[in-house]
This record gives sequence, C-alpha cells and structure tokens, in this order.
Amino acid sequence: MNARPRFHLAFPVRNLAEARAFYGELLGCPEGRSSAEWVDFDFFGHQIVAHLSAANAEPQAHNAVDGEAVPVRHFGVILSLPEWEILAEKLKAHGVGFIIEPQIRFKGKPGEQATMFLTDPSGNALEFKAFADERMIFAK
Repeated sequence: MNARPRFHLAFPVRNLAEARAFYGELLGCPEGRSSAEWVDFDFFGHQIVAHLSAANAEPQAHNAVDGEAVPVRHFGVILSLPEWEILAEKLKAHGVGFIIEPQIRFKGKPGEQATMFLTDPSGNALEFKAFADERMIFAK
C-alpha cells in the first residue's frame, strides 16, 4: 500500500472495449476485475471503474482557470514532471486531441504546474498535471 491513501472513482462510459483501449492500451493502466457492465483499472496507483452507461450525453460545463475553459467535471492524476512529459509526448504521437494542450499554468505564481486536458472516447474529461516543486500542490 502507498504511504498516501488511494482514491476510488467510478464513472460512466458508452463502450467497455473503447474504455479498455483508451485506459488500458493508450494510458497503460493495468486492468483489474471486470464484468459485462464494468471494468477496474489501476490508474497510476488509484482504482477507477468504468461503468457501462447509455446516459452519458450531458454537455460539459466549464469554468475559467488561468485563461482556459476547464471542464468542471473531470478527474486525473498528479505525475512527476518527467512522467508528465513522457505521457504528453505519447499522447501527441498518438494524435490525441486535447481540450487544453500541454502547458504550464500559473507560471511564476504559487501552484505553478504542467497541465493537459483530454477526453476519453466516452467524453469523460481527464487532467494530467505535474509540479516541478511538489510543495506547490496546495500552495495559495
């Protein structure tokens, strides 16, 4: 077990095969238990569960954050800066479309971070971020 607690998140997807291709193959998240209606993934040490759901067509609300329209409903993970850079390059090489391109947010301010947003095939928004200085994760 990690020194830090792990989170668990369940979310809707339209197709489990798409979820397996995106989370398992593209992002490299190992698959755990599954059924005909859901599948667990090891999301960088955290448990996420893709649940088959036809009712996932609701439009995303957005809020302005440092000049970008950030999807209100999203989840993600904080990686080390080298891991973030490798993932950003991998996603670019696979032609993934970004909601917000890989960039540095809050440059020169408390909380400066590398961030990128994308959606999975079911339209779930994900954020991947990294801090050069992890003391900035909760900086005000």
